[in-house]
Amino acid sequence: MSNTITEKIIAAHAGLETVRPGQLVEVDVDLALANDITAPLSIEVFRSSGVDRVHDPDRIALVPDHFVPNKDIKSAEMVQMVRQFAREQGIENFFELDRMGIEHALLPEAGLVLPGDLVVGADSHTCTYGGLGAFSTGMGSTDLAGIFLTGRTWLKVPESIKFVYRGSLGPWVGGKDLILMTIGDIGVDGALYRAMEFRGPTIEGLSMDGRLTMANMAVEAGAKNGIITPDEVTREYVEKRADREYLFYRSDEDAVYSDVREYDVSGLEPQVARPHSPENVVPVSELKDVMIDQAVIGSCTNGRLEDMGLAARVLDGRKVRSGVRLIVIPATRQVYMQAMKAGWIETFMSAGAVVSTPTCGPCLGGYMGILAPGERAVATTNRNFVGRMGHVKSEVYLANPAVAAASAVAGRIVGPDDL
Repeated sequence: MSNTITEKIIAAHAGLETVRPGQLVEVDVDLALANDITAPLSIEVFRSSGVDRVHDPDRIALVPDHFVPNKDIKSAEMVQMVRQFAREQGIENFFELDRMGIEHALLPEAGLVLPGDLVVGADSHTCTYGGLGAFSTGMGSTDLAGIFLTGRTWLKVPESIKFVYRGSLGPWVGGKDLILMTIGDIGVDGALYRAMEFRGPTIEGLSMDGRLTMANMAVEAGAKNGIITPDEVTREYVEKRADREYLFYRSDEDAVYSDVREYDVSGLEPQVARPHSPENVVPVSELKDVMIDQAVIGSCTNGRLEDMGLAARVLDGRKVRSGVRLIVIPATRQVYMQAMKAGWIETFMSAGAVVSTPTCGPCLGGYMGILAPGERAVATTNRNFVGRMGHVKSEVYLANPAVAAASAVAGRIVGPDDL
């Protein structure tokens, strides 16, 4: 029986030769992860089981990243609970200030997620790791506690949709624009509980940062996971990070898909998702005089080194418009340090931006950039629902780092070519 890449990875971790969509299977989990918001509940459920030790501390990663450095007493208590649990259980993959980063940028960077892995996280954007050719998906904290106990979980095998992209991308267009365009096409429920398999020459030409961005937002289309076939770009990324074996899977040529979508992306403009949905997508040129109060460059979607470099190219020699707040948040310490060595941090600050230590921060309305009533932001984050970044009467537009940087300079939403 022919299988997709998603089906092959699930079958391998279920100890089966093949699986079919809709089948319920029990699988071994290579890595289970949680953050400062989701881990405490998992820990409480784990403790209520009466079991003293987790199944395998080496297959657990705990990453406080939403409210760190701690923004208040409650967040400090949450992180304290996670920190104590990690020490008690001998979980070495606990990443705090000296090793900090946004989990979905940090774990691939650290080599903890590899091609062919099956990864489950108590965070919806765990699907990011599909950019490496892994099967990764988000689950609830209670489900994660079960993995702490057993090292296994159950899955319903998803159907797969194949998305094929052809054409060369312009200098200011990347993975964020491809995934926004796709979500604009199929809607926020267009891939509900399905695997989004991204294929084609355009994808093969994407950097690893761009691939991780695309997989990251698969959940915004309702997908169970997003995934890209690993290749030499993948190998170059992981071989200097991996300290264990990994496997490259690929779909069979005659694998069965529930749908196939093909796009010619030649001439694609930077895309922008208007409030209040990631599917409300238009080319940046269709937005006229949308004034902004704030621009945010960062998050697990677009806080990687390539994103920092793109924003720095736009901001070099320019100034943020008076009255606009530009917040730049490198996704990990390593990204921060590399951006500093490249001179980009100075570029940001000289332009009038503030630069934060790695944190999810404003993406979820946590801190480091909360919007007041009537304020409008353009952000490289992944969601723009009502109240996502602050007050319910604020607005968030989603865009790539070049658009966010250009908009900060112009004071309204524009593409870099409009400066």
